[in-house]
Amino acid sequence: MADIRDVRGQRVARTELSKRGVDITRCDIRMHHGILYIKGAVSTGKGATFKDLRTEMEHIGRILKSKSDIRDVVIDCQILGGGG
Repeated sequence: MADIRDVRGQRVARTELSKRGVDITRCDIRMHHGILYIKGAVSTGKGATFKDLRTEMEHIGRILKSKSDIRDVVIDCQILGGGG
């Protein structure tokens, strides 16, 4: 059975990425024992206001790490659009 904190953390990550205009359709987001893994490919989505996707992903990683259920964030993504 999945840990409820991992499920909550994963949901928070998906919400934060989508809210900031990151297209995560080709991305795998998993959480295991408080460690959030973002793997795959990301691109600039609709409604994005940032100029550099790589910088935005680093910023989002810092924001997510400050959330209560997330101990650490591992971003292993290919940047498909929006700089980098």
